[in-house]
Amino acid sequence: MCATSVLTACALLAGCAAPLDVRKDAKYLNHAYAADRPSVRPVRSISSFSDSLMCMDRMFRNSNMPSVLITSKQLPDYSGRVAVATKDMVVTALSQMSRVSNAFRYVDYEVDIARQDTVQNLTTILLNNNQIQLQRPALYVSGAIAFVDQNVIRSDINAGISGSRVEAGYTQGRNATILGLEMHLGDFRTRTIIPGLDSANEVVIGNGNQGLDLAGRIGSYGVQFSVGRDYAQGSGPAVRTLVELGMIELLGKWSRLPYWQCLTLDQTHPDFQRQLRDWYEEGESGVHQELVRQSLISKGYLPPDASMFTAENPLWRDALGRFQADNGMVVTGIVDFSTYERALRDFVAVSATGQMTRIGWSSKNAAPVTVASDKSADTSKSARYGATAPERTIDIQIENVMQNRTAFESGEQIFLSAAVSRASYLSCYMGGADGEVIRLLPNDINSSGWISASQTVRIPDWMSPNPGFVINAGPAGNEGVACFATEQNTTAHLPEILRGKAFEAISGIKTLEEVRQIMTQSLGSNQLSSTIRRWKVVPAQVKAVTPAAPTASR
Repeated sequence: MCATSVLTACALLAGCAAPLDVRKDAKYLNHAYAADRPSVRPVRSISSFSDSLMCMDRMFRNSNMPSVLITSKQLPDYSGRVAVATKDMVVTALSQMSRVSNAFRYVDYEVDIARQDTVQNLTTILLNNNQIQLQRPALYVSGAIAFVDQNVIRSDINAGISGSRVEAGYTQGRNATILGLEMHLGDFRTRTIIPGLDSANEVVIGNGNQGLDLAGRIGSYGVQFSVGRDYAQGSGPAVRTLVELGMIELLGKWSRLPYWQCLTLDQTHPDFQRQLRDWYEEGESGVHQELVRQSLISKGYLPPDASMFTAENPLWRDALGRFQADNGMVVTGIVDFSTYERALRDFVAVSATGQMTRIGWSSKNAAPVTVASDKSADTSKSARYGATAPERTIDIQIENVMQNRTAFESGEQIFLSAAVSRASYLSCYMGGADGEVIRLLPNDINSSGWISASQTVRIPDWMSPNPGFVINAGPAGNEGVACFATEQNTTAHLPEILRGKAFEAISGIKTLEEVRQIMTQSLGSNQLSSTIRRWKVVPAQVKAVTPAAPTASR
């Protein structure tokens, strides 16, 4: 019997020595196409100061601050312990503070001989051939990760017992690492650091672990059991938090705006997202959807009668998608934690004891009351309550270098921008003193009229090498631009007179008020938001020509 078993085992081993046939595993390997994909949806990087950056963007917009060119140096880590792209975090923070305001434009030019970068190489070639011209920035950011002190405080506990047939051990450890970031703002023209415009902040990165080991004997057999859990806070999110805080402080001090109003938001509380995660885990998917639905109704993304919308309803998914796009999230059209957290942040605040608490939200199964989203820098609790959803607003600004322009000379070029408070379909018309009205947007160059709440439309797009059109002040008189925003693309519901080609005079219409009247009659006042920005055109001044100095000729 033993010999037979030995022969059988040898035969099996000999079979294993033969080459494997990959075709026999084809059905198994076919699962790799699905297994190699991430199992968790990607999310946008959101820190404690993400809302503060948006608040600064609105503050810059309200102050009519013109665009400022800025660049930055590399922000190195001399400790060698934090391998993060700090400079790119600076660029991202600047971009988030300029989405609507266009406050800062980053000049991206860096010489690195060791790096083979296509854009850098092309830039160098074109600069040497005088085929490209770089604009000189006004400001630059410098700094470094100043220190990383590991295990500043540490606590370890080890305990165990042993007997003739059983052994047990318990371990617990906690430690804290402090990371510091220094940032400065400098004047690029003189390459000097501006006194007082600095930021020095620190953050604590924590680590912890627990473990339990059991061992014993049952008869002649040994049994072992081990369980452990730990956490390690990453250095990447910690550095991002310090960078965003530092950029808010630097640019807030430089612009002399009350930037501290954007740093006292409840969302900057360290436990804000963790507490919302706990509440998210408490409820079921139906409860999450009902809470988010009520929030979207209060914010104007859904009509008041949307209580019967299901997750499969296209209008429900469209509203979720627009809300996610407006708030800088990855658009999924489903109620995940990121959407839940963004939708309910207006229903959460810091209590008098410093803890996170619900607002107008009596229990975990109750829908929140109608709360207007906080669109201003005012952080008071009373400013958040409202009986109706916030209206869709359009902000048209004159973006010429000189602020608060109300008059232009005939022939002078005019730069405008438009932003909306909610995702909308935007169309803009221009009316001149000669009684001619034309449509500017949409046009053949920019055929899509869709604009999100986190986007600014430049009219014309002066940052594009081919803007498609320019706006020059016409004859003396009054001119203006009117923009109209709707929830959907309503072009098909407009009369034929407003559906002609862009940049062609609209026959029979002499003023922007007539355009607004026709649109209101066609769509209804409750479906339309409009704004008109006007300026005055004065005759061009004839500049005196200085006679040339006499020259001698041979």
